[in-house]
Amino acid sequence: MTNNAFSRRGLLKTSALAAAASLLPSLELHAEAPLKPPSPATELPVRLGIASYTFRKFPDADKLIAFLKQLKTPLVNLKDMHLPMTPLDQVAAQAAKYRAAGLTLTAAGTITFNKDDDADMKPKFEYLKAAGIPIAVCAPTHEVLPRLEKFAKEYNVKMAIHNHGPEDKNFPSPYDVLKAVKNMDQRMGLCMDIGHATRAGADIVAAARDAGPRLFDIHAKDLAERNAKESQVAVGEGILPIRELFETLIKTGYKGNVDLEYEINADDPMPGVVESFAYMRGVLAGMGYK
Repeated sequence: MTNNAFSRRGLLKTSALAAAASLLPSLELHAEAPLKPPSPATELPVRLGIASYTFRKFPDADKLIAFLKQLKTPLVNLKDMHLPMTPLDQVAAQAAKYRAAGLTLTAAGTITFNKDDDADMKPKFEYLKAAGIPIAVCAPTHEVLPRLEKFAKEYNVKMAIHNHGPEDKNFPSPYDVLKAVKNMDQRMGLCMDIGHATRAGADIVAAARDAGPRLFDIHAKDLAERNAKESQVAVGEGILPIRELFETLIKTGYKGNVDLEYEINADDPMPGVVESFAYMRGVLAGMGYK
C-alpha cells in the first residue's frame, strides 16, 4: 500500500471521527430513562445496531441496558447469556423488559443447530416465538437445513446463517451460505460476518451486493491483517472497506442491521465499542447522512 493510500485512509478516519463527535453518547449513565426512537441508529440509512455478544462478560440485563443507553444504540441482536432460552416461561417477560427500556430486539443468536432432530430444534423456535424476535442468527450444519427450513416456514422466522471463516467446516464464506440456500424458502438467508468473510477470501462489498434480499443481517468488525483472526481492532483502525460497504448497502436498499460485534477486550469493551460507533456514524455523516 502506498503512502498516499495510507494518507487517504487517515484522512477518512479523521474526518469520520470529527463528523461523529456530535453523535457520541455521554458516558454518564441515565438508567431510569428509556431510549426514545428515532435515534441516530434508526435515522441513518444504514441501521447501526450491536450484537450483545460484545458484552458477554456482563450477562446482567440491567448492565446491558445501561451500556446501550450510553451508546444510544436501541437495535440489538441478543445472545442467550442476555436472554436465556430456559426456562421458556420467563423468556417473554425478559424480552419485555428490554423493550420497556426502549430497545428493539432485531435478532437472536448466534444459535447452534447441529442436530437433525425435532426435539432439539423445536424448543429453539419456541424461544424465538416467546421472545417475539423475527430473525435467528444461526450456525447450522448442511444436514439440518431441510428441517431448519421447515421450522422457519412454520414459525415465520428468518434464518440468518452466520459465516464463521476458514475454521468453519460448514459455512466459512458468505458465498457458501448463498449457495446452500439459493433454492430454499426466502426465509433462509445470510448473516454476513465481515471479518470472518474477509479471512475466508470474500470481497465483502461484492458479497453484500450479490446476496441481495438473502442478506438479513451483518456482523461488523475490523481487522488489521486480512488473514489474521487475532488482528481484530476497533472499526476504522483496520483495513476493511467500511465506507464502500455502506455505499453498497444504501444502493441496494438493504433493510437489515449492521450490528457491531466487538470480540476483543471482553473485560472492558466500551472504549473500542465507542470508537467503532463513532467511526461508523462518522463515515455516514461524511457521506452527507446526519
